[in-house]
Amino acid sequence: MNAMDNSNGLSFADSGLDRAAHLRGDAEALARAWSDPAARVLALWRCKPLVRGEGAGVTLAWMPTDAPGLDDAAEAPVFLGCDDGVPRFALDLSAWQPDQTPDLQGGFLDLSEQVHPAFPADCRFAELRGVMSALSPRDGELAATARALAAWHGRHRFCANCGAASDPAMGGWQRKCPACGAGHFPRTDPVVIMLITRGDRVLLGRSPGWPDGMYSLLAGFIEPGETIEAAVRREVLEEAGIRVGAVQYLASQPWPFPASLMLACRGEALSDTITIDPEEIEDALWLTREDLLTVYAGTHPTMRAPRQGAIAGFVLERWLGDRLEDMPR
Repeated sequence: MNAMDNSNGLSFADSGLDRAAHLRGDAEALARAWSDPAARVLALWRCKPLVRGEGAGVTLAWMPTDAPGLDDAAEAPVFLGCDDGVPRFALDLSAWQPDQTPDLQGGFLDLSEQVHPAFPADCRFAELRGVMSALSPRDGELAATARALAAWHGRHRFCANCGAASDPAMGGWQRKCPACGAGHFPRTDPVVIMLITRGDRVLLGRSPGWPDGMYSLLAGFIEPGETIEAAVRREVLEEAGIRVGAVQYLASQPWPFPASLMLACRGEALSDTITIDPEEIEDALWLTREDLLTVYAGTHPTMRAPRQGAIAGFVLERWLGDRLEDMPR
């Protein structure tokens, strides 16, 4: 598999990162890596990575391992791998409690982008969704990995086998229960996301609570004992009442919100009539190529383009340009 860059519009793509998994169980090697003067750490707070810059100029704010403020971490760092030989770590600072300043209404200001007082003033914690399309391929992969692991550790601090508190192990890629000895590993939930077409039309839907005008490809989690193809057909039938024939895999994207793997497929609809399940989605519709072009041009009266960097927009753009065969592999 060739490493790819996100100049093609897909965030969190394979950048060829050396994850150096052989070092995870070697405590001495990890200690040497942490002590390496070149080693760098990505701090996260409530799953928000530390960044600097604005707009298209946003970058991850990598810190040396001895930087002030990193001692606010409640657990050991996670070893992400080696970036061209340079050790990279992630450290969850969610235990840090920033000062809360009352706003004029008596509540508290949103501090999600407050600067940690020990870090440079041009750095802030930012929601990854909002900056993902600006990151380099390597930083995108590292940020996705760091966020997914931070979320997993935050939600799995107790053993699912006996209920005792568990401890991080294997460079952050495992949690070990000191009471019963059970090992627990990060999970990734597979999700199918489907380009369903019929002639020159594509099926789009929206979920309750989405911003006004936002539509996307239908998607859903794969169930136990289910193939990718079967999941595509089941989800489209459940959500929109459309039966699907042939299904073909297209591409994948890690989606660390909190820890999914999006498996993009194309499918051929066998019918036109939409019957939505209001428990699943709020609306679904067929859109022609011409209409979708106006969406991307920003001239559609009610609909907006999908989020930049997400696989839904990535696939739709290739369908518009008759380039579905030119997918990353």
